[in-house]
Amino acid sequence: MLLLPRVMRGLRRSPTETDVDGAAVLGPRHRAALALVRDHQASVGVLAATLGLNLATTSGLVADLERVGFVERSADPTDRRRTIVGMAPGRQACANRWLQGETAPIVRVLEHLSPEQRATFVTAMTYLDAELNSEAVTG
Repeated sequence: MLLLPRVMRGLRRSPTETDVDGAAVLGPRHRAALALVRDHQASVGVLAATLGLNLATTSGLVADLERVGFVERSADPTDRRRTIVGMAPGRQACANRWLQGETAPIVRVLEHLSPEQRATFVTAMTYLDAELNSEAVTG
């Protein structure tokens, strides 16, 4: 119980080496949204549903990501009411550096674990996520 608050503080801290092109003003929700659109374009509605956020909050996250130049928004050619979000041209490498910098501590820790230990860690984190977000987990 004493370890978890320390880990949470460490995860919230944003190291300066990950401050890529204004990304220091972005937070965990921005990272999650950027990770989703890094490889595939998505509508704001799909992003909102995947992130578990409302449309207004998700639209604000996308606006922040657009302001620092990571993403672009465009109208869906098949339904002009929908907004599609995708990576801005030439920004993939910068986005990857920022995302990798933020996840580097977790990756380094997981490298010390055996495959079985990693699986146990993921299972435990899944249960913790469900508990904190009031979801039922079966397993």
